[in-house]
Amino acid sequence: QVQLVESGGGLVQAGDSLRLYCAASGRTVSTYSMGWFRQAPGKEREFVAAISWSGRTRYYADSVRGRFTISRDNSNNTAFLQMNGLIPEDTAVYFCAAQTAGRTTGLGAKSYDCWGQGTQVTVSS
Repeated sequence: QVQLVESGGGLVQAGDSLRLYCAASGRTVSTYSMGWFRQAPGKEREFVAAISWSGRTRYYADSVRGRFTISRDNSNNTAFLQMNGLIPEDTAVYFCAAQTAGRTTGLGAKSYDCWGQGTQVTVSS
């Protein structure tokens, strides 16, 4: 059983940066694709970014491409989301997720079966 814990969220101003952390425990996630999703109030959970188990392939939502960078450190069982140029529309709870089944990195929430509790990111204008 994999447990995921996110951290690094907070309240920032537009244009600022944040780095989110996803610490995994229970078992290694080095063979799993990892993803980041977000959910704003009154909206559905949406895909933000994903990374293959090796880190060689990365995917981004159009809304964050060029501003956000997903990465991972398999030796420390950790994934990251570097967020630069934050805008108020990025305000949401951000969730880390692990895809424990399937060889193709999923881009939808249904592909992921392990989830963290989320970390709040608030961007003021």
